[in-house]
Amino acid sequence: MTTIRYIEKGGAIHVVDVPNGISVMDGAKRFTIPGIDGDCGGACACGTCHVYVDENQVDRLPRMDELERDMLDFAFDVRPNSRLACQIKVNDSLEGLIVTAPARQY
Repeated sequence: MTTIRYIEKGGAIHVVDVPNGISVMDGAKRFTIPGIDGDCGGACACGTCHVYVDENQVDRLPRMDELERDMLDFAFDVRPNSRLACQIKVNDSLEGLIVTAPARQY
């Protein structure tokens, strides 16, 4: 288990222990975190699991691949620390990761 801190667009914080091996998006859905929809089920085909990774933690993540970068073109208010939560696999090295949901998902 890895502790992930999910922050809703309104500021509510959910600190949950997410099983290693699933995605940050699956963790959000499992614990019913509002604002991270994942309409495509994690296939990197919709962009509705867009999150902002804490700026001090972005370097802890694997590099973004081209498919994820292309899907972020469909996301709302993309920033340098934007990622798709379905593409972030939870593991021990992500202990304490902080992700924030955007104001809306497309």
